[in-house]
Amino acid sequence: MKVLVTGAGGTLGRAVLPRLRADGFAVRAMSRRPRHDPGADWVVADLDTGAGLAGAVAGADAVLHLASLPGGGARTHRVDVLGTRRLAVAATSAGVGHLLYVSIVGVDRVPYPYYRHKLAAEQVVAAGPVPWTVLRATQFPPFLDRLLRTMSRLGPVIGDPGVLAQPVDQHEVAGRLAERLTAGPVNGIEEYGGPQVLRFDDAVRAWRAARGGYRPLLPVRFPGRLGRELRAGGLTTTATPTGKRTWADHLADTYGGTGQR
Repeated sequence: MKVLVTGAGGTLGRAVLPRLRADGFAVRAMSRRPRHDPGADWVVADLDTGAGLAGAVAGADAVLHLASLPGGGARTHRVDVLGTRRLAVAATSAGVGHLLYVSIVGVDRVPYPYYRHKLAAEQVVAAGPVPWTVLRATQFPPFLDRLLRTMSRLGPVIGDPGVLAQPVDQHEVAGRLAERLTAGPVNGIEEYGGPQVLRFDDAVRAWRAARGGYRPLLPVRFPGRLGRELRAGGLTTTATPTGKRTWADHLADTYGGTGQR
């Protein structure tokens, strides 16, 4: 099976490409700028303008759509929503048999601007004629790690201690996507999360211990509906199966510490 992977240079894309190759897929990797990878056929195409999309999807049996532009502004709309529509049109013309779109757990519940665009892109995929699957994943550990670094730049870690998260290893998501490509489209939405639901303050304590730091948590309660949804588990899922690697596993791999299990 030949699979076109959009956004192949991102965090998930870098985990997906070797997994698909190991599973015997013929991989065509797409990015906005030229890249070289002897293990994949890299093509240049732009979701924002549509340039190169027709050639990128030509001959593909399936499209794994990972590309996204986090933010929530007008350019995010052009890339995530209009760009997904352009990709779906090109996939239809090319006779693609499966459009697999990766989204985020909580896009239908958490009132965050970027999530509105992701939800709209899901709707574009579902409305098109190409058989489809949407896989919503919870947050990746490297994202949570970067978030904590950003939120501690002034010294203490600033955040709402009651927010719930469910980190899932991006390599395990890559494995789940490979399984879904093999099984074929479901014309529906699946969710996939990590093995643990963590409170933000617990995640911070484990992160701090793994890094050998002493930064205190400065609690700031997020207001309004956004805060209520985040504290109520809007970013988590009860779907099974789940990944197996924990936040502590990521911390041990990254910092050499044990974290807190």
